[in-house]
Amino acid sequence: MANKWSPSSWRSRPIVQVPNYPDAGVLAGVEERLASFPPLVFAGEARALKNQLADVAEGRAFLLQGGDCAESFAEHGADNIRDFFRVFLQMSVVLTFAAAKPVVKVGRIAGQFAKPRSSDTETKDGVELPSYRGDIINGIEFTERARVPDPQRQIMAYRQSAATLNLLRAFAQGGYANLYHVHQWMLDFVDDSPLSERYRELADRITQTLDFMSAVGIAPENHQRLRETDFFTSHEALLLGYEEAMTRIDSTSGEHYATSGHLVWIGDRTRQSDHAHVEYFRGIRNPIGMKCGPSLEPDQLIRLIDILNPENEPGRLTLISRFGAGKVNDHLPGLVKAVQREGRSVVWCCDPMHGNTISAAGYKTRPFDRVLSEVREFFAVHRELGSYPGGVHFEMTGKDVTECTGGARAISEEELSDRYHTHCDPRLNANQALELAFLVAELLKESRESSPAKVAAAG
Repeated sequence: MANKWSPSSWRSRPIVQVPNYPDAGVLAGVEERLASFPPLVFAGEARALKNQLADVAEGRAFLLQGGDCAESFAEHGADNIRDFFRVFLQMSVVLTFAAAKPVVKVGRIAGQFAKPRSSDTETKDGVELPSYRGDIINGIEFTERARVPDPQRQIMAYRQSAATLNLLRAFAQGGYANLYHVHQWMLDFVDDSPLSERYRELADRITQTLDFMSAVGIAPENHQRLRETDFFTSHEALLLGYEEAMTRIDSTSGEHYATSGHLVWIGDRTRQSDHAHVEYFRGIRNPIGMKCGPSLEPDQLIRLIDILNPENEPGRLTLISRFGAGKVNDHLPGLVKAVQREGRSVVWCCDPMHGNTISAAGYKTRPFDRVLSEVREFFAVHRELGSYPGGVHFEMTGKDVTECTGGARAISEEELSDRYHTHCDPRLNANQALELAFLVAELLKESRESSPAKVAAAG
């Protein structure tokens, strides 16, 4: 990896999970247009996120990362973005209150369009067509025309990402995130759920605290952090031609940044150390992530860390484990011990979704109890090894969908067909996402109360 890096050096490496575009000339023309477009995010924003993730790596903050499995052109709308943001705010305030630490908020949004697939084709009723790879590549409709990869979709994805980012920035900085609105973040269909009373109690406690702070002169009008929040975007950088076109040189540092999102990650299927995705990622200066599945061996992990974070920069690399409930103890301890042995600075994050997908009633789904179980196992391993469980990463929506079974409202397999709207993998609905936040909050509170500093103080 000592060879010179450039935004296009990945093109000389082996690559997997890429679409077969029928016209290379049209593709090149689209990528040239994208290269002339304004950046979606800025280098300074990416650096700010890296600094916050450095706090996570040191145990001083917690990472909440979540959003759509795959964004779609058809479902893009202000209400969907608002509802997602509301649930995210609810979850973050639950976690902040329990952990007594800042929560770093990173959405899978404004760029999460491309999806890896286990097979290049799919067959229905004897008809075989290319697999759907996300709206940035082809259409979900099972027709020959829709499944042809279309470069023009990259332009559509860029414009949708820009519009989404514009609204998210307005929500985060324009007063919607004001902590005095904590009660207003409750969605209507969550209002009568088994979790609503628990959230209201927490919101009441926050309001009382804010009223006291206001009485002594600390109010949103004179303290920006009470009325605004930092919110960052992320996605799997799978389509490298798009990412190359969106790579820019930062005028203040002279370094290359991926401007398609604040944080981008390498998927479990594309993390080969000598392949194109690792080559691209090693040269950009954004904070980056990498999915860690059951096939990743400890020595492979250290090799990848050497390539992706050779300077051992805190906040640079987030390792997102995804093993499946009941399998965490078989894989995670070896990876954690290797990182500890080598003295590497990483953020450990748990993705409890991708290892727990099953088929039921003709649908892909994820049993909520398995999702919760993997989160518990993740925290238990880190507690046992003296490592910091730094975050969670999951697929969720602010809508009242029925895609994952179980949860407080006990969605059954028979109910999956009621509101199964995902374009790819099943997502937690707002109730399930909030329930998961309360579980993680309890685990964080347990970790805080049993930390060495706490125990020493008590002694």
